[in-house]
Amino acid sequence: MISIVIPVKNGGSDLVRCLEAIARQTVDEDVEVVVVDSGSSDGSPLRAQSFGAYVHSISPSEFHHGRTRNVGAELARGDILVFTSQDAYAVGDQWLADLTAPLRSDETVAGVYGRQLPHAGAHPPERYFLDFLYGPERRIQRLEQDEELSFEITIFSNVNSAMPRRVWEEYRFADDIVMSEDQEWSRRVLSAGMTIVYEPRASVHHSHSYSVARAFRRFFDSGVSAERSYVDDGRTSRVALRKAGTRYAKGEIAWLWATGQRRWIPYSAFYELSKFTGLQLGRRHRRLPAALNRRLSGYPDYWSA
Repeated sequence: MISIVIPVKNGGSDLVRCLEAIARQTVDEDVEVVVVDSGSSDGSPLRAQSFGAYVHSISPSEFHHGRTRNVGAELARGDILVFTSQDAYAVGDQWLADLTAPLRSDETVAGVYGRQLPHAGAHPPERYFLDFLYGPERRIQRLEQDEELSFEITIFSNVNSAMPRRVWEEYRFADDIVMSEDQEWSRRVLSAGMTIVYEPRASVHHSHSYSVARAFRRFFDSGVSAERSYVDDGRTSRVALRKAGTRYAKGEIAWLWATGQRRWIPYSAFYELSKFTGLQLGRRHRRLPAALNRRLSGYPDYWSA
């Protein structure tokens, strides 16, 4: 059985679209949907139940990226666990089959994650961001002997992922970091000698048109989590992150120019600077006052824990 775990809060029409896409999947296995709802006030639990989902409710204060997904996995019955988001929806009816196939064919694969395509109307910086991280080429991610961790090796996303239950039972998601529970998990399984597969055929639509302020906060939280996910103590890891950032910035400007979207260049420069600043401050959060960290974070309750 395949169990699809979805954290939900006020999912609205996005949740309906997600569940409708799940219902259309063609796969030769039983499928269940487990929703962990953290205080919706828009009827999301009833909507999910109307699609046959099992709904478990928690209080808003109990929500945590890692902990909430662990709760869903505990409630699930499947031997394969799939994680997605309420605002993501599958492209086509083979998404689930493509996402889980590598797990059935190779026991050394700890996890699979799929492509994320922008929603209609996503602004250019978000479209470029998604293509930079989740392009059309399949990848096999392994940590070779004596190789230092890097952003490129540990990339993994619970917006669109799958893993064997037996692997999750041994490597549960961390519940004590503000975000990036997926990359923290991938770091541990890669360090244990396992493999992660990026399968672009398993695509979902998912994107956010963040404001500059919200993008800053998201990347601040990413920076806070970086030391446990995609940046280690070695110099190579930090250099790789800087090189990826430089390649990203140059690539985005070139893409905007080449695609006739030049008017977006000033905005994109400011937008990316806000993300970079948030990331760097987050990585240095231990040097900042606790009250300031709370104000800069997208999850202020985390700093009260």
